[in-house]
Amino acid sequence: MSKQRKRYSKEFKLQAVKLVTDEGYTKREAASSLGVRPDLVARWTRELEESDTEAFRGNGNLTTDQERIRDLENQVRHLKMEKEILKKATVFFAKESK
Repeated sequence: MSKQRKRYSKEFKLQAVKLVTDEGYTKREAASSLGVRPDLVARWTRELEESDTEAFRGNGNLTTDQERIRDLENQVRHLKMEKEILKKATVFFAKESK
């Protein structure tokens, strides 16, 4: 039997972090009052501190840097394909001209 992970909303995570940062609760106290593990509150606090605007994006949502990297990788793959086509065309037309 597989145990499913519990998912918490962005608002819940922000409220948990707010208890620690604004209300003066310790991470353990905040976690206890919310019914979550203290390491989760610590992780949420760290994530919010590290990337304020992109914290708690949700599964599958990329950061702007990750999105840019994905787009650039796609562009590189496309350019490599074009290069291979041009190589093959050059060989083909070189044979034709003989």
